[in-house]
Amino acid sequence: MYKRLLMTGLILAAAAAAIPAQDKQSSEMRAAVARVESASEVFDEVMNIKDKAIPEDILEKAHAIVVFPGTLKGAFIIGGQGGKGVAVRKIGREWSAPAFMNIGGGSIGFQIGGQKIDYVLVIMNEEGLKGLLEDKFEIGAEASVAAGPVGRTTAASTNPTLDASILSYSRTQGAFAGVSLKGAVIKQDKSINQAVYGKSAKDLLIRDQALWNTAPEDLQQFPKTVRKYVKR
Repeated sequence: MYKRLLMTGLILAAAAAAIPAQDKQSSEMRAAVARVESASEVFDEVMNIKDKAIPEDILEKAHAIVVFPGTLKGAFIIGGQGGKGVAVRKIGREWSAPAFMNIGGGSIGFQIGGQKIDYVLVIMNEEGLKGLLEDKFEIGAEASVAAGPVGRTTAASTNPTLDASILSYSRTQGAFAGVSLKGAVIKQDKSINQAVYGKSAKDLLIRDQALWNTAPEDLQQFPKTVRKYVKR
């Protein structure tokens, strides 16, 4: 009888411990879906700005796209908080499952006013992508960065910014333009990536090709949105 009661108690304790873990996973998934929806909306709006969008030939050459929607100006000074974003990498004509990233520090920390800004990073080569996925990546330290050009097309042979590993953009109060983000620090959002995939962002975007097309249905909106604007 004692053993039976003990076993029952252990089972109930294990079940009770599993409930908070399940609740946390559900919470992380809801946060992931909300972030994907926000990033998709921002990218759609940016690419539909007449004569001021990211040039098509830039997107065709991109290795990856990262969007940080609604990053709060001034928060980095006040509380050390920053923005939360989504990254996808190009796979032939497709785009990978979204990985989740955070941004803070750098030049954005010196802009005070509590104003929200959308940031878009276009990763132009493998060096930039690998740097992005380091444990703590500082833009401009490990990879070259430049304010990205805007317009329908760019003169690829003469534009010096195309030598950069990362092209960065910002949108605030309806204005969209290239912006220098040198010094901004980007980290993987380990909590959400682990909850959604059981893997890191580096596993998702570089190490494990089997994960590239494994996004849950609710998270496929962002890669589908990016795909609409890349012809090749």
